[in-house]
Amino acid sequence: MKAVLTTFIVLVTFVANAQSTWKVDTGHSSINFAVSHLVISETTGSFDTFDITAVTGEDFSNPTFEVSIQTASINTKNDRRDNHLRADDFFDAEKHPMIVFKSASVEKTGEKTFLIKGDITIKGVTKKVNFNGKLNGILKNDRGEKAGLKLTTIIKRTDFGVGNSGGSVGEDVEVTINLEMKKQ
Repeated sequence: MKAVLTTFIVLVTFVANAQSTWKVDTGHSSINFAVSHLVISETTGSFDTFDITAVTGEDFSNPTFEVSIQTASINTKNDRRDNHLRADDFFDAEKHPMIVFKSASVEKTGEKTFLIKGDITIKGVTKKVNFNGKLNGILKNDRGEKAGLKLTTIIKRTDFGVGNSGGSVGEDVEVTINLEMKKQ
């Protein structure tokens, strides 16, 4: 009887702590940004090469995220501007080829919303950042299980040495990550 009880406790603990790994479907996901230009308009762009992994409990509960973004994949649909953004006064993509984010904690803020706290490293500088998250939904079908999410934050670019202060480019960069992730 004691062995059966011990086996049951181990099994319940394993099931309660079951974790799932989810990988980004890059064909249905995007990392976008917007920054003011000349104080009168907004310039938008994206990073086209990235990897995102989430480890979660059942039904995407308590997610932890790891994100890596290739800085050279910046795309504002203007080659001259993109090359300048890759240069040493902005992202210095040759020396700092990756932007990295690792979540430290997640706090539920609503039925499908949450706050992700973590560290982001841009151009060799690491700072704390918070992302507002929304779980759009989970779909289960014969092709597997997918989750849709939206993550948003605002980053002050000069905190990371990206460009200089003042001038024609705004300080605050709005970041929006639209994700479709597949359970592995």
